[in-house]
Amino acid sequence: MRYDAIVVGGSYAGLSAAMQLARANRSVCVLDTGTPRNRFAAASHGFFGQDGMPPREMIANAREKVAAYPSVRFVDAEATAASADRDGFVVATAGGDALPAKKLVLAFGLDDGLPDIPGIRERWGKSVLHCPYCHGYEFLDRPLGVLSVLAASAHQAALIPEWGPTTFFLHGGALPDDETRARLAARKVAIEAAPIVGLEGEAPDLAGVRLADGRFVEIAALYLAPRTRLRSAIAGQLGCELEDGPFGPVIRTDAMRMTSVAGVYAAGDIARPMHNATFASADGVLAGAAVHQALVFGEAGGR
Repeated sequence: MRYDAIVVGGSYAGLSAAMQLARANRSVCVLDTGTPRNRFAAASHGFFGQDGMPPREMIANAREKVAAYPSVRFVDAEATAASADRDGFVVATAGGDALPAKKLVLAFGLDDGLPDIPGIRERWGKSVLHCPYCHGYEFLDRPLGVLSVLAASAHQAALIPEWGPTTFFLHGGALPDDETRARLAARKVAIEAAPIVGLEGEAPDLAGVRLADGRFVEIAALYLAPRTRLRSAIAGQLGCELEDGPFGPVIRTDAMRMTSVAGVYAAGDIARPMHNATFASADGVLAGAAVHQALVFGEAGGR
């Protein structure tokens, strides 16, 4: 059987795309490994009607609703390879299946590259965080920190004081330029130059950071903008063009979420510079509708 579409990834973007296709009574196969990017967080915040819900519970509920459509099949396996054939595409899975489809939706997500500082990994998603809109209100009016990881970190440091008094940890890195320091000073952000040797407190909670000179700085949460990487090599195998995002490479798409390869669409964190569950779901809706219309009307340069 050749599916109308295979969706690679069954989280917010992938399930949203699959729902649009299912409601058009198109045959859809969703491949998923059950490891969503936000699985480390206890709750997801800011998502319409779902504020405070555990991410895995949100995904399980959405999957149940998508699975109720008879044209949808779920395969709990990693997509390991993909290639084009004369009638569309073939996706290989870790379980040994070769699944053909007319169209593909890539929604496999990103991995976060965390700094090698003791105490960060066990607190990721709990008290070491990337997004204050997702996890800021919970630490309101408590001392907060921002770790300098990349150029965008200074912008993050200027934003975080909305939620609490903030220290910008350079971790031994270069001092910001005069203009940036003035902007941070105006926001009452303290700058700490010394390297961090570890995070302290009973994990996953955070009491503060220990500096290389022995000093301890009390903070309740540490924000950082991690470098990211695509979780799958499939986009490259298919020849999809990438572009540089602020945190790492993303897949280039047009306004309807089609990649540079006709018939291949991408949605969610892998196809946009700004990341959260709402954006991912909205992208999935757009990609799913675009795939359906391409199946009906064709697409420019399409298969």
